[in-house]
Amino acid sequence: MTSSAPIKARAFRPDPEFPANPPLRVTRPQDAGFAGPASAVVLSSPHSGDIYPASFKAYSQLDPLTLRRSEDAFIHELYADGPSRGAPLLEALFPRAYCDPNRSAYELDPGMFDAPLPPHVVTESSKIGAGLGTIARVVAGGLEIYKSKIPFAEAERRVETCWRPYHDTLQSLLTEARTRHGVALLLDCHSMPSVGGNNMPDAGQRRADMVIGDFHGVSCPTRLVDRVEGYLASCGFSTTRNKPYAGGYITQHYARRDQGLHTLQLEINRDLYMDETSITKSAGFIRVQRAMTGLIELLIASATPDFLKD
Repeated sequence: MTSSAPIKARAFRPDPEFPANPPLRVTRPQDAGFAGPASAVVLSSPHSGDIYPASFKAYSQLDPLTLRRSEDAFIHELYADGPSRGAPLLEALFPRAYCDPNRSAYELDPGMFDAPLPPHVVTESSKIGAGLGTIARVVAGGLEIYKSKIPFAEAERRVETCWRPYHDTLQSLLTEARTRHGVALLLDCHSMPSVGGNNMPDAGQRRADMVIGDFHGVSCPTRLVDRVEGYLASCGFSTTRNKPYAGGYITQHYARRDQGLHTLQLEINRDLYMDETSITKSAGFIRVQRAMTGLIELLIASATPDFLKD
């Protein structure tokens, strides 16, 4: 096994509107006082960013609170104990409505832009159809973000300053984990509205407490999902698998089981820990945070070559 090496991301174009460049945060185990080597588990929180650039707000026709509807608010805090247990935590500081790292790099709705898009852009997908491409057209609930069409250069800037550094960093963390332990296990951390939206297959229905996504058995061994499901049930949470969320771009893209890379997505019902209208923490926050700390410990214990082998 080799020692952990610093992340070496490619050169990126800094965005002066964010206090950190690139606009993300990595908390490593040693940063949290963990004395041992980092585990094989990596935590990713791509949708909890809440820094809204002034230029973005100027483009938008929505008020600041409405813009936040798409956030996985406070998710990074629910997993904050991960580094002290040995699992590095990567957080996006930029908001999902500004640039979504859980999409491919250029997954864009051509109707949003003031000129034709270049050939390398993906212009048709289910996410684009729902208004939720790499640069979202709408926030949760279907409200249109923009006053008018925007230039492609704006999308390109966001991809290069936000999307690309996030993925460079995530890839480095996973490579470090696999180099050290022979395997890596990524937990992609999300939250979901308590009731299915109009464009979802469960429209109007109350959702389970937790949705476990393994891309229909592709991204990690079923025995791991069984273990996670059993643990969450022991904490008193109801669960479903892959419905309505089976795993987004991150879960699918980084799963390479034949190479020792395993991924799992977890969606937490927002009603468990926050007020969805005011976007403030509720009394249930501590219960969920403690359960996620226990889940991290379970995943760390499970992230071994023997347990994750096919």
